[in-house]
Amino acid sequence: MPSILRSLVVLAALALAAAPAPARAQAPPAAPDTGLTVTLLTIGQGDMVWEKFGHNALWIHDPAAGTDRVYNYGMFDFNSPGYWSRFIKGDWLYELGVHDIQQTIYAYQHYNRAVWAQQLNLTPAQKRELQAFLETNALPANREYLYDYYRDNCSTRIRDALDRVIGGRLLAATADSLTGTSYRWHSERLIADDAASYVGLAGGLGPAADRQITAWEEMFLPFKVQEQVRAIRVPDASGALVPLVAREWTILSAEGRDGPLREPPPATQFFIVAGVLIACLLLATAMVAHRSAAARLAYAAVSALWLLFAGTAGVLLVGLWAFTNHEIAYRNENLLQLSPLALPLVVLVPCVAYGARWAARPAWILSAAVAALSLLGLVMQVLPGLDQRNAHIIGVALPVNLALAWTVRRLAGRTRTEPPAAAATPRTREKAAA
Repeated sequence: MPSILRSLVVLAALALAAAPAPARAQAPPAAPDTGLTVTLLTIGQGDMVWEKFGHNALWIHDPAAGTDRVYNYGMFDFNSPGYWSRFIKGDWLYELGVHDIQQTIYAYQHYNRAVWAQQLNLTPAQKRELQAFLETNALPANREYLYDYYRDNCSTRIRDALDRVIGGRLLAATADSLTGTSYRWHSERLIADDAASYVGLAGGLGPAADRQITAWEEMFLPFKVQEQVRAIRVPDASGALVPLVAREWTILSAEGRDGPLREPPPATQFFIVAGVLIACLLLATAMVAHRSAAARLAYAAVSALWLLFAGTAGVLLVGLWAFTNHEIAYRNENLLQLSPLALPLVVLVPCVAYGARWAARPAWILSAAVAALSLLGLVMQVLPGLDQRNAHIIGVALPVNLALAWTVRRLAGRTRTEPPAAAATPRTREKAAA
């Protein structure tokens, strides 16, 4: 029996040894490195107003396919059907364009715009994922998107694409970090050398532009994406944390460009000086308008130009709020300074200056209302929750609106007390009889 038992044990052992080993879960093989590289391109300011904010794009070098493609979310065409109507309504479309790196460099060299490159430290799998994502976005059915100045532009699209492949690390690092800046703050410093656009932004941006933004939101600017990717660390293929930027260099330098201002210019005093000068001109010419044809003409011309500007601006602000999707212009307190009520005064005030009695009362009522609204806008600045940064517009509009109300009152009073132009004095009648 013992020998039989030993034989059975040996046979069992041999059977177990011959049996196949149970299957074990194995990690998927690492993605092969095919030499694919991803480079963030940051482009400096240009001459056109929409180029003042800079630009960015992603360059993917694929040696296996023999391609060097630049993915650019900032493409638009003024001549596309319906472009201007969509622009006015705030529903205009941008699209993702794909170009060769040499074409891209040549174009920015032609327009004298600087180009900086940051090669990104992504894993092979992340590079392929990003490439596939961009290629899918570039398909005709996908390439268009609804553009927003600050929340969905060329730079935020690049930010979001990068954050997608690094597992949300960019968002996690910046979403709760307040910057002490706002959309208006950045817009004013970047557009400062374009006076007309600067005034337009000062008047057109509503209180939404003054909210303090996070570092994540601040990446509506390409230069801020450049800064944030430089600062962040991500895990490599082995799990070790490494800088997201592997290396960076300058591709093109711009000749004769100083770069954007570091902060907005102190422009409020210039707006105040302009407002006071216009107000003084109105006061001075109104004081002698009854005895000087030149002063009367100057008063009528200056008042009409200001009222045309203020009234037209007010109508535009109402239109932006009521009839478009330009949310950044909603609830604009500048409506109290640039009132649509000024438009009828374009006709009424010069008529009062030239002695039209019928215009005196409506001109005084409307000009007083415009001045009262302007004063209300100043008083509202101390109320909680009404913190729109519109000192520029108050500074220029309030002195002029107050001066207009005072001078219209003075001229209207003189018009009511003076005899009608057709009434002849005794001396005039004597000359006529002679």
